[in-house]
Amino acid sequence: MKISGIKYLTDQGFENIWKNKMMAFATFCVVLISLLLVGMAALFYLNLNSMIAGLGSQNEIVVIMEVGSTEEQNKAAEEAITAMANVDTVEFISKEDALARQRASLPNAEKIFTGYIGDDASFMPDGFSVTVNNNDIIADTTEEIGAITGVQSASSSPQVAEFLRELRRVVTFVAGTIVIALIVVSLIIISNTTKASVFSRREEIQIMKYVGATNGFIRMPFFIEGMVTGFVAGVGAFFITWAAYRAIYNLMIGQSMLMSTFGIGSIIPFSELRIQILVAYIIAGALIGALGSVISTRRHIDV
Repeated sequence: MKISGIKYLTDQGFENIWKNKMMAFATFCVVLISLLLVGMAALFYLNLNSMIAGLGSQNEIVVIMEVGSTEEQNKAAEEAITAMANVDTVEFISKEDALARQRASLPNAEKIFTGYIGDDASFMPDGFSVTVNNNDIIADTTEEIGAITGVQSASSSPQVAEFLRELRRVVTFVAGTIVIALIVVSLIIISNTTKASVFSRREEIQIMKYVGATNGFIRMPFFIEGMVTGFVAGVGAFFITWAAYRAIYNLMIGQSMLMSTFGIGSIIPFSELRIQILVAYIIAGALIGALGSVISTRRHIDV
């Protein structure tokens, strides 16, 4: 097809939007709402999964060195722990820090600390607080750390890791089911809307077919019309998602206690997702609009 012909059909597609603005607006609203439903559900799942991971990062391994361990022994143990593949962070806790934490956790025993112990922390062991990348294998990592020379004990809570693993599995299944259900429902609604739009112009399609227009010639304006409508719906869905996401994000990060307790600090900032969301909305909207319009013309082309 010549460039002039493509330009003509493209102009016809844009002109059809204006001529049939009510049906185009209906298609725009349906695609917009469908994209928002699926997009919000997907973002909810991503953040819930991130929050679960944030909760998992609080499940630490407590490492206690042998009493009287030297600085060299502590450094060697720290290097060995840091080198492990599943280890994320390693925080050294000196015997003085450990004593201070004990005193802070037992305020009612301050007289005992003052009268019998004072600031002498020589009886306390040095230690480490270790967080891991994968809580699913925290028990294996704990065992490896416990085998390091100079380590008296290493302990963690595998029950917490098991709970988080099961929670993530349930969340993935439920969220995946919801997203798939929303996609199916959205496609059905969009299909019916585009069919209604094309049906309102069935006589126009049939006349073009009778005068010898090819199927591609007939479908191209509808393809352009659907693609443009879906593109605009995708952009609209992006800005609505942006505004809603930022409002919820700002509300959540203002709750410092809630963040620390439930891992809400792991909520993903919109800035990290905006490019992916914009591209996904635009591509999905344009494809759905274009393919829906083209597929819906098939029945009326076959005359």
